[in-house]
Amino acid sequence: MENKKIDSRASQTKVKQQKKVWTPPSSLDAPPAPDGFKHRWIRAESLGFDDTSNMSAKIRSGYELVRADEYSDEDYPSVEDGKYKGVIGVGGLLLARIPEEIVESRKAYFAQQTKDQNDAIDNDLMKEQHPSMPINSDRQTRVTFGGTKKS
Repeated sequence: MENKKIDSRASQTKVKQQKKVWTPPSSLDAPPAPDGFKHRWIRAESLGFDDTSNMSAKIRSGYELVRADEYSDEDYPSVEDGKYKGVIGVGGLLLARIPEEIVESRKAYFAQQTKDQNDAIDNDLMKEQHPSMPINSDRQTRVTFGGTKKS
């Protein structure tokens, strides 16, 4: 009888394990970026041809390539030969890192570019409007989910 009490206690303390769900492996798994950096995949080749203009533009804008030997405790795919030998890469893409401050600065730059373009459009519209037909330049976006599909 004592064995039954132990067995029932053991069954009560068992931790329920959740089913593991299979997901297809991602070929673009990347190691976590160090503090203060972001990792991005950049195009080194397209259709078997080196994309040197893209690579040089990315390097000039602050990216640096991530070498596989920096993450020796993990097994990430790397380029086997050529000028990018030892860099983490998959199918014409190379892993690169960029400082977060450059990422934020770039975001601010392009936000300002967009604002300037919108202001220029508004100014051109207002210049062309006639008092009898005013132009309304209120911009708004709306995102909805679900609902019925209209045919």
